Amino acid sequence: MDLIEVNRKDGRAADAMRKVTLTREVMKNALGSCLVEFGDTRVLCAATIEEGLPAWRRASRAGWVTAEYAMLPAATGRRTAREYKGRKGRSMEIERLIGRSLRAAVNLKALGEYTVTVDCDVIQADGGTRTASITGAWVALHDALMAWVDAGKISRLPLLGQVAAVSMGVVDGACLLDLDYSEDSNAEVDMNLVAMDSGEMVELQGTGERITFDRARLNTLLDLGDAGIKKLIDLQNEVTGFRD
Repeated sequence: MDLIEVNRKDGRAADAMRKVTLTREVMKNALGSCLVEFGDTRVLCAATIEEGLPAWRRASRAGWVTAEYAMLPAATGRRTAREYKGRKGRSMEIERLIGRSLRAAVNLKALGEYTVTVDCDVIQADGGTRTASITGAWVALHDALMAWVDAGKISRLPLLGQVAAVSMGVVDGACLLDLDYSEDSNAEVDMNLVAMDSGEMVELQGTGERITFDRARLNTLLDLGDAGIKKLIDLQNEVTGFRD
């Protein structure tokens, strides 16, 4: 299916991403940190490592990687109340997605009996906060694990590869890559792709919000997503030197 010419508010083509920036080492006390920006969406990702495992995990003799996600009250146009333990909803679903995505990129046996937590705090939201979080969280994770290697805690970097995420959707009949909030809130089809640098998918979330979609349109959206993932993987590699 051919892409339709569109007039996006920022002048992007249908298959173009917003400007993406990954800024490392933005927090003094985190082993790894990254400020990730997808256009006006900004997420602060910070990775810490603790000795030991959750009680349910101890018999595995393998490490654990988990995530927490939250949106600051002023991250959106209208203030949202802070979320506390036991009152999460959407945030819990997103942090589970981030954790699953990061674990796909880690050899947990090689990590050893350590727990890595990556906190993703949305400073400003303009669509794609979960995809930005995953992309920036991998950078923070990489740097934290490198710090653990440098400290002699583990012998080698236990990463299996890179993982990134991007959104796609159908807006006014057009297939678009990397939706901002105005596009996402009016999307007829809404989709998120999480994938590895190998091209293999970790997770695909797709919903016909206002219309149904056929295989041809799904293939078009996946092609857009694959191209976006490649750009993000290249950028991750550029800032970390992972594949050098």
